[in-house]
Amino acid sequence: MNEISPENIDRLAKIKLFLMDVDGTMTDGRIHYNDEWIESKAFDVTDGFGIYVLQLYSIKTGIITGRKSRIVTERAKELNIQIVRQGRVKKEHTFNEIIAEEGLDSSQVAYIADDLFDLPVLMQVGFSAAPADAHAEVKDRVHFVSDRKGGRGAVRQVCELILKAQGHWEDLMRNFIPDY
Repeated sequence: MNEISPENIDRLAKIKLFLMDVDGTMTDGRIHYNDEWIESKAFDVTDGFGIYVLQLYSIKTGIITGRKSRIVTERAKELNIQIVRQGRVKKEHTFNEIIAEEGLDSSQVAYIADDLFDLPVLMQVGFSAAPADAHAEVKDRVHFVSDRKGGRGAVRQVCELILKAQGHWEDLMRNFIPDY
C-alpha cells in the first residue's frame, strides 16, 4: 500500500461521507452486453466489504455516476449505500447538493474516481483518491493513488485508510483475531 502522509491521515480522520464513482472505480470500466442488449458489470466483493465496514462505523457512503443503470441501483441497495445519484455528468453540482443535504462541508467528504469529469469534485473534497488505472490528469491531482485498479480493490483500499486514520482498524480486526 502506498505510504500515507501525516497530512492525509489528518484529512482522512475528518471523513463522514465516502463518495464513489462507478465505472472505472467500483468496476473496471467495461460494460458487457449480451445478445438481448442487456448490460452487465462486475463489482469486487472486497470493495463491497469495505463499504459495509465503513457503515458499521457510522461513515455514510454514496455514489455519483454519469450513467444510469439498474445494476448500480441494485448494487447500492445490496450494500445499503445511502446516497445514489445516477445520470449526473455535472458531478460538481450533485456534490454540492449532497453536502448541503447532509449538512457537511467538503473537508468531511472523501471521493474516489477515475476520469476527467470527476476532477471538479476530486479537487474540492477533503480527501481525494483514484484507482491505479485512472486517467493521468486525475492521478496527478488527487491526494492518494491506489495501487489497485478500478473494480479490483481500489475502493476497499480507501475504506481501510479511513478506518485506520479514524482509529477503527484495531477494533475491526479484533472481530477476526481476538488478541489483535
